[in-house]
Amino acid sequence: MGPTPIAINDDVIRVFVSCLDDHGRARPGYVDVAASDPTRVLDRSEEPLLDIGVPGAFDDNGLMATCVCNGPLGQLYLYYAGFELCKHIRYRIFTGLAISDDGGRTFRRHSYVPVLDRSDKELYFRCGPFVMFDEGVYKLWYIAGNEWETVEGKLVPRYDLRYQESLDGINWKAEGVVSLALENPDEHGFGRPWVIKHSSQEYELYYSIRRRSCAAYRLGYARSRDGVKWTRMDEEMGLDVEPGQFDSTAMEYSAVVTVKDKTWCFYNGDNFGEGGFGVAELIG
Repeated sequence: MGPTPIAINDDVIRVFVSCLDDHGRARPGYVDVAASDPTRVLDRSEEPLLDIGVPGAFDDNGLMATCVCNGPLGQLYLYYAGFELCKHIRYRIFTGLAISDDGGRTFRRHSYVPVLDRSDKELYFRCGPFVMFDEGVYKLWYIAGNEWETVEGKLVPRYDLRYQESLDGINWKAEGVVSLALENPDEHGFGRPWVIKHSSQEYELYYSIRRRSCAAYRLGYARSRDGVKWTRMDEEMGLDVEPGQFDSTAMEYSAVVTVKDKTWCFYNGDNFGEGGFGVAELIG
């Protein structure tokens, strides 16, 4: 689940993915695919890049890679969502950071505690991070919330999209600004954001929308002039579920990368990636 692509060069896209064990705990790895045809696999990691956290840590029930960006001194920063089971609520999810010194083949934890930990206004969820170094600062879009609600008899989280900035990509504020709010009563959550900035200074947002009516995610799309406030244009995403396929009831965790003259969107389908991940090509 959570395909997270980066262009290694003009020929190779590395897609970080998180795979579940028999207990439902995720660990990240990667698969290298051809940039001209991402259905062609070139290489893969033989072992997980990180193990689950030590007992009692925020990521002791799994971790899901959501973003990889350039850090200082040629390092790669891998941001991930750490899952922790709870007694009085179902779970909590906070953000961890791992660092690679060898181009993304191996990673080490920055710390055993989250870089986005719980706070008064973001109590249960500070996760799904996407980080971009832009205009001299690290810009962060992430999911945050402190509410649970019942949908068709099941307790589910409620969270929206937040934004904040950091000088080093490690130290963040206790609270971000709401960047995309839940306004449609059919929606109760957004999934992992993915942001593209163009030379025109316009930002594009690819994200997931969790709806009550279908009890699953669908893909969304928005644009912004400042990267903070967004205009939703979900109908322009152009991707929807397809009966009989691996994405017959759900689509989530979209991530977009351009190599040469081709732009690819990687995403998951039913049950958060149970059938693997798919790829779509931008046309027109």
